[in-house]
Amino acid sequence: MSKGKTAKGTAIKQIEMRRCIVCRQVFHKSELIRIVKTSSGEILLDESGKIFGRGAYVCKSPTCAATLKKRHNLDKVFKTKLPNELYDKIISAVDPKEKIQM
Repeated sequence: MSKGKTAKGTAIKQIEMRRCIVCRQVFHKSELIRIVKTSSGEILLDESGKIFGRGAYVCKSPTCAATLKKRHNLDKVFKTKLPNELYDKIISAVDPKEKIQM
């Protein structure tokens, strides 16, 4: 039986899993915040998850968002210096009531 098919041969939809760049845990794509670098070099928060470009994912944990800003992980991922305003946007996009991980 090949990957992505049931015993009868009908295709099943694969679950899209992604890894948080801070805590390195795997989550469903919808449970993460996507940050994308477009081909023009612009860095955006991708709420739709469909903007074309290089993407990085961060879980919605306040701990991960704070650590992301402290370590400047996105600077390393996108190989460019990013403004602190972008990190502040990410922190504000995180729900403070979310369960703290790590």
